[in-house]
Amino acid sequence: MDKEKIADFLSSHGIRPTAGRILIAEAMEEAGRPVSLTELSDILPTVDRSVIFRTLSLFHGNHLAHSLEDGSESVRYELCHSSSEGHDDDLHPHFFCTSCHKTFCLDGLLIPGISLPEGYKAESTNYIVKGLCPSCSEKSHVWNR
Repeated sequence: MDKEKIADFLSSHGIRPTAGRILIAEAMEEAGRPVSLTELSDILPTVDRSVIFRTLSLFHGNHLAHSLEDGSESVRYELCHSSSEGHDDDLHPHFFCTSCHKTFCLDGLLIPGISLPEGYKAESTNYIVKGLCPSCSEKSHVWNR
């Protein structure tokens, strides 16, 4: 996404497109996978960590970003490309690599539905598969020869 599309994307979610917000959204989009506050701080060393944190909170609160906990003790964020606030058509499973500690989107795969007992109401689903990513799996295969 170019800067103009990102600015429109922010505006469509009720967020004023400042230079810092555009920069953070652009970094998130370019990462191509869910990123943590620490990872964004490393990607954007000239942006104050507190600005990144406040921006991520704003994005999350305005349904512009998903947050997920992958078991790494860090919350990760990814841009949400849903068409409406009331229905999330951008839900997909994630894969956490136990070697490199990166989380990847498994786009195109559906999160399996579950039937909850009476009285329970789901608000979100967090589906994480853990193992070795292709890069780490290949390294592991080479080392074990």
